[in-house]
Amino acid sequence: MEKSVRVGVGVYIFNQNNQVLLGLRKGAHGSGMWCPPGGHMEFGESNEQAVLREAKEETNLDLSPESVVLQGVTNDFYAESGRHYITLHFFCRRFSGEPQLMEPDKCARWQWFDVDRLPENLFLSNRNFLKNHSLSLGA
Repeated sequence: MEKSVRVGVGVYIFNQNNQVLLGLRKGAHGSGMWCPPGGHMEFGESNEQAVLREAKEETNLDLSPESVVLQGVTNDFYAESGRHYITLHFFCRRFSGEPQLMEPDKCARWQWFDVDRLPENLFLSNRNFLKNHSLSLGA
């Protein structure tokens, strides 16, 4: 396996009730962990393009580009899989549509969580982000 560092993006989408959308992961990487919509940045994409594309692919939500704001960056090494990512974490408060399960092979379901009552089994990059950031600031 080639040793390289990949760029990941994730977007904390907040609804009008100050809840954040999280998905329960399936598959080999992070199965059984909760995380917001996101994935790999593709060659030639801007940060915002990657976020808008991943959110649409995974949830069918259309994010308002002007409301997608970078909140932090984490350096995430997944010891169990030997994967290494630099992850860009975004907040978004304006979107249209209702979350739909678009990739059932990668995600079991989408669920809204109160920002002060998140599940304990969060994906590594999200745990790392929340060590130094608060989702309450997204309110």
